[in-house]
Amino acid sequence: MHSRILLIVLALLSSLPASRRNALAQNEPSSFSEWLAAVRAEALARGIRQDIVDQALGPIEEPLVSSIERDREQPETVLPLEAYIARRLRPATVRTGRQMLQRYRAVLRRVSNNYGVPAPVIVALWGMESNFGRLTGSEPTITVLATLAWDPRRGAFFRQELFDALDILNRGDIELSRMRGSWAGAMGQLQFMPSSYLKYAVDFDGDGRRDIWGSPADIFASIANYLKQHGWVRGRQWGREVKVPRSRDLSVPRRETVCPAARDMTDALPLEEWRRLGVRLPGGRPLPRASFRASLVTGSSRCFLLYANYDALLAYNCSHAYALSVGLLADRIAH
Repeated sequence: MHSRILLIVLALLSSLPASRRNALAQNEPSSFSEWLAAVRAEALARGIRQDIVDQALGPIEEPLVSSIERDREQPETVLPLEAYIARRLRPATVRTGRQMLQRYRAVLRRVSNNYGVPAPVIVALWGMESNFGRLTGSEPTITVLATLAWDPRRGAFFRQELFDALDILNRGDIELSRMRGSWAGAMGQLQFMPSSYLKYAVDFDGDGRRDIWGSPADIFASIANYLKQHGWVRGRQWGREVKVPRSRDLSVPRRETVCPAARDMTDALPLEEWRRLGVRLPGGRPLPRASFRASLVTGSSRCFLLYANYDALLAYNCSHAYALSVGLLADRIAH
């Protein structure tokens, strides 16, 4: 095992620019154990209790090689938009979503009333993130984050996530044995990174803990709070599928924003302007007359007008395939 780790480390270092390799040689610890000792000292300086530091970091002896490998193997190919949506909106998924909507109807109603996010949207996002709580990941979060913080590729980002995870343990929201998730450190049934947890997780059931691992009330409220904090407007839709005339060159400028997916969207225009440009609902029906604005995104065979609430879905995952799947799944769950 140690020889395998050494080979991976050497390969990672060889891929770095010479200036970065020199900096590592001069300024960073020569071993994982020395690096981890420095992390322990910083955690204590940040106010993490000694017992938490000992329990969380003490048992770690070596990096989790699989997390480094998977971080280096980010998707080389992406399914076409329509294929991804079809995979996510299988009949079995829709049926399960409807069942969950009914099973948790009472708590979802309270959450929806409090945050203004429709229950079907909450259930759809929950389904997308963890298959309605069935697939949450089994990797030890602290070990994963320590590994990725030690790896120089995105070390600064994951180092802060590691301290945030220790802070969560320090607050008593979850036991170390239950703090498990994905290979990248995403946690619970929402797949929150620790920083998102600290900002957006909610103790909706009032037991003093923000439990996104096992409490339906906390899970649903945390989803809704995240969307609300990212601009979800009560009573508005996320968007709708439309038909665009193939013979018409719309020539609408694209958005300028940080999210790459959002840069594939047009600037927002009034619905009346889209009507003038020949955009219609499926079946040739005219767009509704409304005062709000919408952006257009097109796939190879499907097009969508997207309203301001869609940006909240993109904030959760900056991918049209993901955000459109959430919106379309929510619509099917609701009907």
